[in-house]
Amino acid sequence: MLLGCCGSRRWAERVAAHRPYPTLDALLAASDEAGYDLSFADLDEALAGESSAASAALHPDAPPAAHTALLAARGAYESRFGHAFVISLDGVRPGERLDQVLAALRSRLGNERDEERAITADELRRLARARLVQLVSHRNLSVMR
Repeated sequence: MLLGCCGSRRWAERVAAHRPYPTLDALLAASDEAGYDLSFADLDEALAGESSAASAALHPDAPPAAHTALLAARGAYESRFGHAFVISLDGVRPGERLDQVLAALRSRLGNERDEERAITADELRRLARARLVQLVSHRNLSVMR
């Protein structure tokens, strides 16, 4: 289940090794700590399991021009950086997701590789946190197990 939150085996092992967690906040803190310790190889492993967030931003009824713009920007990003574009859309209303993703894609395309790697790692940490919250709440899991 943890690998569904972040595709790095090292991250999942570190989070699992420290259970039980007394609270959700403790679990999320452990997730953040493990995320900050990801090596380049760990980050690459996590990114290999991610699909581009760009597809999650489109509402099925979005106009064809929106699909085209998003696909073009995503393709340019993946070509430049060699991995899927990831962004946490936690807290962003569905109607604002497309604008948020397009703006981030355009902005981040101008980044140097090292700068983008740091931003990507931060977005993966945010995604892992949101996925953990969803996992715990949707499955009625106890963080103490």
